[in-house]
Amino acid sequence: MLEALANGVVITVRVIPRAGKSGVAGTRGDALLVRLRAAPVEGAANEELIEVIAKQLDVPRRSVEIISGGRSRDKRVHVSGVDVESASRMLGLS
Repeated sequence: MLEALANGVVITVRVIPRAGKSGVAGTRGDALLVRLRAAPVEGAANEELIEVIAKQLDVPRRSVEIISGGRSRDKRVHVSGVDVESASRMLGLS
């Protein structure tokens, strides 16, 4: 779910679009479960995912990048400037 890199972490994420409210909702399988109010239309859900992850990890939006799965519910998200221990704690995984 969390993979350490020299300059940050990669998070495996499973998104649920069109949810009642946005936020981290625990885990599902081997992925962080994130609920998004936005619909998966014209990148709206991806933009909201970036906002949710940035807010949860207290990093600027520019530090969060979707590196794979841009058109899928299963995504890999790179976050710069945070380590695995901090990310795990801030996402409620530890």
